Amino acid sequence: MPTTTTKKVLISDTLSPAAVAIFRERGIQADLRPELGKDKEALAAAIGEYDGLAVRSTTKVGAALLERATNLAVIGRAGIGVDTIDVPAATARGVIVMNTPHGNAVTTAEHAIALMLSLARQIPQADASTQAGRWEKNRFLGIELTAKTLGVIGCGNIGAIVADRGIGLRMRVIAYDPFLTPERAVALGVEKVELDELLRRADVITLHVPLTEKTRNILSAEALARTKPGVRIVNCARGGLVDEVALRAALDSGHVAGAAFDVFTEEPAKDNVLFGHPNMVCTPHLGASTTEAQENVALQVAEQMADYLLHGAIRNAVNFPSISAEEAPRLRPYVSLAEQLGSFLGQLTEAPIRGIRLVYEGEAAELNTRALTAAAVTGALRPFLEGVNMVSAIEVARARGIQVETATRTTVEGPYASRLHLTVEAEDMPRDAAGTVFGDGRPRFVEIRGIALEAAVAPHMLYIRNADQPGFIGRFGTLMGEAGVNVATFHLGRDRPGGDAICFAAVDEPVSPDLLRAIEAIPQVKRARAVRF
Repeated sequence: MPTTTTKKVLISDTLSPAAVAIFRERGIQADLRPELGKDKEALAAAIGEYDGLAVRSTTKVGAALLERATNLAVIGRAGIGVDTIDVPAATARGVIVMNTPHGNAVTTAEHAIALMLSLARQIPQADASTQAGRWEKNRFLGIELTAKTLGVIGCGNIGAIVADRGIGLRMRVIAYDPFLTPERAVALGVEKVELDELLRRADVITLHVPLTEKTRNILSAEALARTKPGVRIVNCARGGLVDEVALRAALDSGHVAGAAFDVFTEEPAKDNVLFGHPNMVCTPHLGASTTEAQENVALQVAEQMADYLLHGAIRNAVNFPSISAEEAPRLRPYVSLAEQLGSFLGQLTEAPIRGIRLVYEGEAAELNTRALTAAAVTGALRPFLEGVNMVSAIEVARARGIQVETATRTTVEGPYASRLHLTVEAEDMPRDAAGTVFGDGRPRFVEIRGIALEAAVAPHMLYIRNADQPGFIGRFGTLMGEAGVNVATFHLGRDRPGGDAICFAAVDEPVSPDLLRAIEAIPQVKRARAVRF
């Protein structure tokens, strides 16, 4: 997690001066250079010196730019959509990507409602006709929205507000959203349906989903053919959700009575197949364009980025679990412990890893365990995959077929208030260790292979499995002395007198392969490994 140092943030799009003020008030250097958002080469040349990058929709953050961003820790998008940011590439490099999902939610929802009303009463067309002096009162016969069925595709932050406003207009609201729970649907006052049913029943369809491979052309030619004749379609979400060519054909045939779009497949939209149709209403991506929304997202992204760079707090990240500013200080030593446990077991593991299992006990179960899991998986995989980090670890594990499992328990086995127990399942055998955080805030290992001990880790450690028999300690000390290696701490544990034992020792310098072989030659020793943290 980031620590409090002098940080630098580049703002490469137009952003409210209030955002710059927030950064500077928090002791962060903020450079407002909106011209860089349109100049890829200049942005690439400048990005290397910055810890944070604040953007809107103009700046494109691709893999090539991220390669140059050697110090970058966080990208903040002042808005909802992150389709202009290569999130997988940022994740692979350990860069947090944040957005501001709530800052312009009301504004965008209100724009969707405005477009819906414009469609229902043909307001833009009637305005143009009236101002042209034609007074065509009988031409513009609209429809009432009261008692009509509003179909909301995507019932998240914005979709839920649109649904609420639709209910206020006395519309029946149905919603398609795979992530909408029945309980949430009841609370919103909407009926949860499958997509086919929404297409069949809705008089008005409004889209509020991100553009992904699953949602691209969610209203395809086939889907449009299944809609109710005379349907009206509103899109204030993302271009590409609707097949524009198919929609134009449906408008021409009259199957779709009208459409209102704020977003288009290609923007700026200077020429589009939908333009010019008499039943089409178009606006130039104005969904978030209100004074209040612009101020809100600017303030929100500045606060979020500053909290992360200064305190490690993570809010509204699209590629990492949230960590509040209040919990970050308490979480930090547990993150270190989780990564140390993972690193230790990863260094002991030579066979391919099949699974990683974490059990959080006592007070640890009340923490943000998703962040701790990411840290443990990072530690376990890093001996094999040098570039893995806390942001990318879970995805990297999933891509390699490694199952990550977690469990929580309110009680603790042993004399500790909290405990993390980690097991790495490899093809040859499982390996496990446990640890806790003491009152001084320092992580301690408290169990290895089921054997209790208490050990704080150091950069260089020796891990030895041995038989609990006389002579081992003396011979080990002699070998270390003869090699000129100083032993800083020495921790012992055993399962029973004369049984299996463990030695976990901190040393002041790396142990040579020759010294390791000499230690393994001690009669009581079963295995010796040098471990680095």
